[in-house]
Amino acid sequence: MRRPARTRVARAAASSVSRAPDPSSVRYPGPWTHRDISANGIALHVAEAGDGPLVVLLHGFAQCWWVWREHLTFLANAGYRVVAADMRGYGDSDKTPRGYDAWTLAGDVAGLVRALGARRAHLAGHGWGGAIAWTAATLHPRVVSTVSVLAASHPLALRPALRRCLVNERQRRATGHMYRFQLPIVAERGLLEDNAAQVERYLRDWSGPGWPSSPDFAPTAATLRDAVRIPGVAHCSLEYYRWAFRSLFRGDGRRFARAVRTPSPAPVLQVHGVADSCVLLDTARASTRWAGPGSRFELLSDVGHYPHLEAPDRTSVLLRDWLDAH
Repeated sequence: MRRPARTRVARAAASSVSRAPDPSSVRYPGPWTHRDISANGIALHVAEAGDGPLVVLLHGFAQCWWVWREHLTFLANAGYRVVAADMRGYGDSDKTPRGYDAWTLAGDVAGLVRALGARRAHLAGHGWGGAIAWTAATLHPRVVSTVSVLAASHPLALRPALRRCLVNERQRRATGHMYRFQLPIVAERGLLEDNAAQVERYLRDWSGPGWPSSPDFAPTAATLRDAVRIPGVAHCSLEYYRWAFRSLFRGDGRRFARAVRTPSPAPVLQVHGVADSCVLLDTARASTRWAGPGSRFELLSDVGHYPHLEAPDRTSVLLRDWLDAH
């Protein structure tokens, strides 16, 4: 029986709304240049601006290079060559079937610095990007001048936190997503359901109390929901967590722990929000034992898990002053 025209139109509209964006959709225009860089055997999409000492910006979970747009232009105007990258598996970078272990991801960063023609770079990262920057400074010290980590912990500081979740309700809420992300297919479907509405829920739940009501929250959430809906991104983003968890019980994880147990040779700036309910303040403070000489810890009292999005002006100034001092 022929369906009513209204039903056919409604279904077509729904299909149009849920159509996955093209990877090139993250190449937003602005005062920067988009490039594809071959590094560590893959192609990484970057946005670049400015001249001077190289600064590489690395985003976190369920994001893309775009979250650094304000810092990209601010630091470029301050006299730096700034490159914001789509991490492996994100945005318009390659979505490989493997390579989401910390060894390979740190190699991506070191390879990117070399492919950009620089001997060394200042690394700044949020969340996963921060953890990978810290790892790269330890595994590839010759290419890293300084490290700045936003709302991130050292990879080894996370292990005691995972153990504490068995007896600590607050820690259990903070790291519960890591366990949920281990479920194959189910986790991907959950992340993509309702046009990636879960991404917006994480932004609300993990941020400080004021940001979700600010005028820039809705457009930011919409942009990041679209970025996660790019084919392959949901699966690749979850693979970061899967390797991190499974490595706790495998030989490659033990070898990794031995490789990064010494403090970073480079100084580390840690920027952390007091209201961060994803990476708890105790975990961030415990990470200072792996920070190199001359490191600093900066607290933002009214900020949650997204300092670069919740307080971009303050974060940009902190990064500029840190870079200028080195």
